[in-house]
Amino acid sequence: MSAPSPSPLRVGVIGLGDIAQKAYLPVLSGRGDVALRLMTRDPDRLAQVSRRYGIPSATTRLDHLLEDGIDAAFVHASTPAHPDLVERLLTAGVPVLVDKPLASTFAEASHLVDLAERLHVSLAVGFNRRFAPAYASLAGLDPAVVLMEKNRPALPGEPRRLVFDDFIHVVDTVRSLIPQGLGEEQATVWCSVAGGLLTTVTLALRVGGTTGLGVMHRVSGAEEETVEVLGDGFKHRVVDLAETWHAQAADPRGVRMTGRDGWTPVPTVRGFAAMCDAFLTAVRAGRVLSARDALRTHEICEQVVIEGEAALMASSR
Repeated sequence: MSAPSPSPLRVGVIGLGDIAQKAYLPVLSGRGDVALRLMTRDPDRLAQVSRRYGIPSATTRLDHLLEDGIDAAFVHASTPAHPDLVERLLTAGVPVLVDKPLASTFAEASHLVDLAERLHVSLAVGFNRRFAPAYASLAGLDPAVVLMEKNRPALPGEPRRLVFDDFIHVVDTVRSLIPQGLGEEQATVWCSVAGGLLTTVTLALRVGGTTGLGVMHRVSGAEEETVEVLGDGFKHRVVDLAETWHAQAADPRGVRMTGRDGWTPVPTVRGFAAMCDAFLTAVRAGRVLSARDALRTHEICEQVVIEGEAALMASSR
């Protein structure tokens, strides 16, 4: 006789904006091992999304969600709402996966990570690129150089928002592709500004004998994302998380390319499916996840913001 299936996890989805509807709900709603409960302060959006995904349990108040009982929560509300929501969930003993950034300042993020560790409750940050198949396949190599570009056309911005909402992906992805245990990270930042806004950010990380370079040009001619990992006898290049070019000095076939299967869903390609699975697997197993490494990414971002704001101040003199 087969063992009975475990009861579905009661999972709260808090915040039903663009990222929740495009990346998370398509993944979570297709899982048979979770029972979703929706929450947003917008009653019209709540009703619309509830109907679309056939999720009857929905509320506009976090109190109701906590009173009904949930085993885990995904937080997709606006960044300013993260600290209060995450703190209330952690205090209630609920494991949390929150969209990046955890908070818009390093100080707030540090408080939440300390709280989670003190309470021994899981806290994870939604750095989906760590789970994207094209990037995950490059983790564990021994690179001499890791280079990432994430460019956008005609989108200069205010430093804190630009860095913590977008450049944070560059910081974290570069860090994830440099092997751990090589020594202390040394970070250097250069910023360019124009018209009172941040236009270009360049980050150099030096860890042991490995150099990581992250570049974002917000007044580029195209929207693109590329990652290159170079080491002794190899080079791998990923374009827009879909195409990977492999070059091995010892491979007589020369440069080889692997591309995305056109049938693969976007949330899988971009790492959301694997990230959700890793988080929920840990919750079901009772394994506590730490956001301590993610906090280091936020700390570097705070350094980038300081440099960006200094560049703006210097340009206005």
